Amino acid sequence: MSTKATPVVFIHGLWLHATSWAPWVDHFQRAGYHASAPGWPGVPDTVLEARAHPESIADHGIDDVVEHYTAAIASLPVAPILIGHSFGGMIAEKLLGLDLAAGAVAIDAAQIKGVLPLPLSALHATLPVFRNPANKHRAVSLTSDQFRYGFGNAVSREESDALYEQWSIPAPGRPLFEAAAANFSMHSPAAVNTHNDHRGPLLLVMGGQDRTVPEAITTATLKQYRHSSAVTELLEFDDRGHSLTLDHGWMEVADAVLIWLEKHGL
Repeated sequence: MSTKATPVVFIHGLWLHATSWAPWVDHFQRAGYHASAPGWPGVPDTVLEARAHPESIADHGIDDVVEHYTAAIASLPVAPILIGHSFGGMIAEKLLGLDLAAGAVAIDAAQIKGVLPLPLSALHATLPVFRNPANKHRAVSLTSDQFRYGFGNAVSREESDALYEQWSIPAPGRPLFEAAAANFSMHSPAAVNTHNDHRGPLLLVMGGQDRTVPEAITTATLKQYRHSSAVTELLEFDDRGHSLTLDHGWMEVADAVLIWLEKHGL
């Protein structure tokens, strides 16, 4: 357990509001950390506001999000630990590669440049955005059925619907289009410095039942770090889906992260 109020910054991904991290923030504060969960640029303070004003969320890309969290990190007294989910996991990896964090945990992180597998389930989960090229500049909402497929497939229908009603918000399409084109772009915003030998430790967490970021993507991400001597580890929850940070089993994941942080003196 941390003996200092080390900052921990939680980074949400697409289709979830920052307040979905509230149980984690409380849990980590009780463990001795100074935890916060700032939202992406343009995301209003509440779920209801975000749903009412999707235009404020639209057209923010990966670089915008990185710059937004870079500014948040600059206001902290020391480099924080970053914990991100889905696209938030990718953002955490980028910031760690830039030496802006003491360590990072990327949970079911979106694919970075260099990752080649693109499972059919991942394509299906992101189809609500890719079905219309104009969605690159829009914020797109999921239906409860789409959320069930991409997030809540490993929990009951009742729980999936409850999570959808509580936390789901529109998401900008731009990051998905940028990630999809990453391997065809020399200067893709989805590129991460995976060769950094001096960065802090990184833990990749994957859910074995995840359809949005299947195991193949996370294991391929791990291989991207093979040329770095910095700590990079993998942890799997084989019965969990993409909702593993917010469904009834979230504390099991959170406690595993706390144990890993203690192991590495973070």
